[in-house]
Amino acid sequence: MITEAILKINPNAQVSVIADDINQITWHNGTTPIPANEILAKQQELITEYNNNQYQRDRAKDYPSLADQLDMQYWDKINGTNKWQQAINAVKQKYPK
Repeated sequence: MITEAILKINPNAQVSVIADDINQITWHNGTTPIPANEILAKQQELITEYNNNQYQRDRAKDYPSLADQLDMQYWDKINGTNKWQQAINAVKQKYPK
């Protein structure tokens, strides 16, 4: 997670981190070191963002497969039904934002 935080701050950073330890960072090829407090703040921001988006991960597993959704849309158009929209709305209601 330390490396991910560093790369969010500086996508071009060349760095290696041992055991995800803030005290074991090696900066490579002239990469300007980022202060530990900035890295830790970014790491906390990423953790908060991840936790706040739990509903998205929960929803993803309950949506019908893309193939099934396309099939539903096709048959909805042919039959004048709305089964696809009902399936999507059911998942959205189960996992609200």
